[in-house]
Amino acid sequence: MTVANLSAQEVADLAKRAKAIRRHIVSMVTEAQSGHPGGSLSAADILTLLYFKVMNIDAAKADDAERDRFVLSKGHAAPVLYATLAEKGFFPVDELLSLRRINSRLQGHPSRKDLPGIEMSTGSLGQGLSAANGMALAARLDGSARRIYALLGDGELEEGMVWEAAMFAAHYKLDNLIAFVDFNGLQIDGPVAEVLSPLPIDKKFEAFGWNVIIADGHDLQDLYRAVAEAKTAQGKPSVIIARTVKGKGVSKMENVVDWHGKAPSVEECCTFLSELQD
Repeated sequence: MTVANLSAQEVADLAKRAKAIRRHIVSMVTEAQSGHPGGSLSAADILTLLYFKVMNIDAAKADDAERDRFVLSKGHAAPVLYATLAEKGFFPVDELLSLRRINSRLQGHPSRKDLPGIEMSTGSLGQGLSAANGMALAARLDGSARRIYALLGDGELEEGMVWEAAMFAAHYKLDNLIAFVDFNGLQIDGPVAEVLSPLPIDKKFEAFGWNVIIADGHDLQDLYRAVAEAKTAQGKPSVIIARTVKGKGVSKMENVVDWHGKAPSVEECCTFLSELQD
């Protein structure tokens, strides 16, 4: 099998974009004084790769029936999706600072009816994979080449509905579905291994009939390799277990559970943004 590689320039360009997305996340959560920075920062590289290299998606043709779909099942990480969509041109970057304000289109969790580029309203954990299954099955019935991508949190795997959806996807051989698990090891109440352990994640998905790939969730080259490998799977869905760091990019936030749903102060924001400069 030919190994998929990004060029050095592509890696540099994507890394620069991911850093801009991280700056947006810190700024918007600080402005709102509310939100979930830790799990948004851990997923920034995954969304950057998908939206700026992998997915067939164009803000100028947001309703194109043949577009790829992305479902943010861990909907509390809305800041990373909003920042990515703004960078992709779905709405003005300046609007990011309206996060969680009254009458803002940028609600605390993504709302499909309010903002272009949102494929599913999410927030109640455990439901996104089921919706992604429906999208993948519909694509097959349409004879379409579009692919469906979904991002789940590792703590979210404690929801029983996730495993019903995993069973469904394998039963219907949804090989046009690629799920990611943002495996940063922490949830709001502490380490996932201590709260209600879903480990070993890889063996569980394998037992449910999935093609399982493990990747470094902050190595763009490795993530690209994982997606390329997932696309070759036939007759079964794929899951990429992306090993990540909660709060990635901001040293004070990294691997600190308190930053799951806490906003920085203005002073902290200035420090964090300086750390995220190119």
